[in-house]
Amino acid sequence: MRKAYQAVRKNRGAAGIDKVSIKMFEANLEENLTALMRDLKKGNFIPKPLRRVYIPKGKSKLRPLGIPAVRDRIAQEVLRSLLSPIFERQFHDASYGFRPGRNCHMAIERILELHRQGYKVILDSDIKGFFDNIPHRRIMKAVADEVADGNILRLVEKFLKAGVMENGVFKPTTVGTPQGGVASPLLANIVLNHLDWRLHEAGHLFVRYADDFVVLCQNREQAEEALNFVKHVLEDELGLQLSEEKTCVTTYGKGYAFLGFHISSSSRKMRPKSVEKFKDKIRELTCRKHNLESRVIEKLNQVIRGTANYFATGFSTCKALFSRLDSWIRMRLRCMKFKRKKHTDNYRLRNKVFRKLGLLNMADFCKAW
Repeated sequence: MRKAYQAVRKNRGAAGIDKVSIKMFEANLEENLTALMRDLKKGNFIPKPLRRVYIPKGKSKLRPLGIPAVRDRIAQEVLRSLLSPIFERQFHDASYGFRPGRNCHMAIERILELHRQGYKVILDSDIKGFFDNIPHRRIMKAVADEVADGNILRLVEKFLKAGVMENGVFKPTTVGTPQGGVASPLLANIVLNHLDWRLHEAGHLFVRYADDFVVLCQNREQAEEALNFVKHVLEDELGLQLSEEKTCVTTYGKGYAFLGFHISSSSRKMRPKSVEKFKDKIRELTCRKHNLESRVIEKLNQVIRGTANYFATGFSTCKALFSRLDSWIRMRLRCMKFKRKKHTDNYRLRNKVFRKLGLLNMADFCKAW
């Protein structure tokens, strides 16, 4: 219970519908943890509905997130820590998402290794509204196949059926596991582990990160066969569907998007959508009506460091793109300073001034490799 609280505290996060923040929960920590443990042991625990919020997904779409109450996040972390060791040893080696000791870069490195071995035709797959559409019965069956404890199974079911509060209106959840829940990634992996082993049994090579996966083949016929096989497993065995507009057969030469990268035989760099997301964050911080202050540089550096650390890897080819983005950021800062966009301002506010202000260069992150 204490480890679960520390994990939730480390991840921070907003308050749920009860408006109790982590600091407020911490004010009476012993009493709150004791009461929560008592309810969990006796089976009296009832999770509160999740608070529905929406975050941008691209330029015109919004992604729904469900924010659990702090006490519910701790209970979910307890559940996750109990279930994870049981299922971790059963997960396929080609699964990289939300697993200890694994990350996005490892998934991409495995893909590149398979490309070098000659697997250069790709089935780029996307499951339609995966987290929102996983049938509860599939989740419960997958967990019940390995866990006999009725208290644990009832707890999983309670979290799945907790519902959401949106604009003061309660909406029940009869399908899906909420994005934002602590246990949701583990439950998703448990369900998709069935797809992993079915692909393995059929002789297909693949790499999966949560609901984002690619099947790597040696020719187009194999890729088409894999597409039909994946459709069959998802629709007939898991009650899910492939997204028609986001699923395609392509080649390593043409390239494809995976985990924020555009991967091809000639480059491994930020995909255009990732570049636009990054630029949107910079635009928000460099609005021309604001003044160029040290605080602006600090906030910019946080965004630059996070993006560059992710995309500047040993396998990436981002240096030229990063140099262009560095130039674009400096242009935005000059516009802030002089309230206009004019080429001659490059001479009035030279690059060395930005270095003195402490502005990070994205291209410098590539030099570390």
